Amino acid sequence: MSGLDEIRAMIAAGERPPMMELLDIDLAEVEHGYVVFTATPSGLHYNPLGIVHGGFAATLLDSACGLAASSATAVAMNCVTLEIKISYHAALTARSGEVRAVGRLLSLGKRVAYTEAKLLGADDKLYASATSTLLLSERRSDFG
Repeated sequence: MSGLDEIRAMIAAGERPPMMELLDIDLAEVEHGYVVFTATPSGLHYNPLGIVHGGFAATLLDSACGLAASSATAVAMNCVTLEIKISYHAALTARSGEVRAVGRLLSLGKRVAYTEAKLLGADDKLYASATSTLLLSERRSDFG
């Protein structure tokens, strides 16, 4: 089963990993080398400054980068983040509305993938962006 087939099967089954349940994140779209996650920030995601914690955006971007790589593998593989660079462009609040993390594969080798993602509002306002380097490894039964 390819990475894309595995992700599509997860969507068809209505499955959400625990992190996605916790933060109420949905995987809205997937194609080869391309994914879109959606979520709506709320007061539950606020930090002590009264804005959404950067970790919320980072989780969306990291997820988009990782699955963009996974969706392009010939067989389902682990795509583990080696490095991620996140830039924050605007603060998220409960008034921001639904945002989408759009992840794209830049290149895929035998052991390493490079991806990018953007966190966008409904009006295409850029809230954050990321680039990521991921290690590709065979799926092991003890690692999920």
